[in-house]
Amino acid sequence: MFTPKAQNPALAALLMLIATAFIAATTLLAKMLGTDSLGPPLHPLQISHGRFAFAFIVFSSVVLVLRPRLQRPHWALQFGRSFFGWVGVTLMFAAAAFIPLSDATAITFLNPVWAMLLSIPLLGEKVGPVRWRAAAIALLGAMILIRPTPDAFQPAALLALGAAAAMGLETIFIKKLAGREPLLQILFINNLLGLAIASLAVGPVWQSPTGPQWAALAALGMLMACAQTAFINGISRADASFAAPFMYATLVFAALYDFIVFRVIPDWVSALGAGVILAGALLLALREARLRPQGVTTDPVAGRLSPGAE
Repeated sequence: MFTPKAQNPALAALLMLIATAFIAATTLLAKMLGTDSLGPPLHPLQISHGRFAFAFIVFSSVVLVLRPRLQRPHWALQFGRSFFGWVGVTLMFAAAAFIPLSDATAITFLNPVWAMLLSIPLLGEKVGPVRWRAAAIALLGAMILIRPTPDAFQPAALLALGAAAAMGLETIFIKKLAGREPLLQILFINNLLGLAIASLAVGPVWQSPTGPQWAALAALGMLMACAQTAFINGISRADASFAAPFMYATLVFAALYDFIVFRVIPDWVSALGAGVILAGALLLALREARLRPQGVTTDPVAGRLSPGAE
């Protein structure tokens, strides 16, 4: 399930597309839970708590069945990764309740740009002119989506921007953690710590979910666990430079789900902003692939590009 697989680009592409469909579905469920679609709206802190609770049930069940050999965890890195992942997911779910899913998803695709910017002071990495241009292009797309005019400004888009920044910080911890521990252990501990953090935060805003809301919370957590599994298995079957760009299909699925359930059709500003962000993020991904030495593959946990696949 989490062991290295034989190279199979076609299967890798399929698994990555499945992961994107699941990730977009979790965002849709978060929007339904954060609005009155299934009952009184739930607070984003309660939605993220459900995401970690049910995903932890999935991964703990896998651990009990497979009984993998666990190593001593690096708790500081694990906590940092889990904390910023929880912040990112919570802000993403909050944004999804107020703006189109395609806008929220596109803005959170800035997470590799934030990771690049943060790697300068935190990891001592050097950033060349091509990567600076890619970051500038992606940030321009975010400004288009935020619509910084008095009549069209979307305050909730700032939540998605904060989610991208938190996920960028999470990526820094993931880079430090990559290769230190088995993948299943990383995912198990990530969801354990995420659940602990979410449980401490949810108390003041907790309300009893309706039956449909409980079902949606369970589906959200299980879909995220399935998305993580599909992502890891997909990116382990092909070079990251080939597999990772498929994650941008999350935006397509998010727009499709938003139209089917909420009849939201992205306007030309959304399409333009999303396109600019994707152009910048894709340029950054291609530049990273060229800088990577031949024969060196990206760790499937460290190499993620998609929001939510943590």
